[in-house]
Amino acid sequence: MPMNADEIQKFIQEALPDAQVDIQDLAGDGDHYAATVVSTAFAGKSRVQQHQMVYSALQGRMGNELHALALTTKTPN
Repeated sequence: MPMNADEIQKFIQEALPDAQVDIQDLAGDGDHYAATVVSTAFAGKSRVQQHQMVYSALQGRMGNELHALALTTKTPN
């Protein structure tokens, strides 16, 4: 069963409480999303580490309920 954008946002914000999260459904199918996540928790982390933090927040749903997630991660300005 596909995830909706609100569920994705909830999981990310539970793991990264200060995160600003913007989710877009790329194909309208509930399976292909793009997410922009801005969090102070990313400070000093490589882009790979930042993405791993977001994937970890999804608790194993990547590749199962969530087929594709294009990520943009950054720290606040």
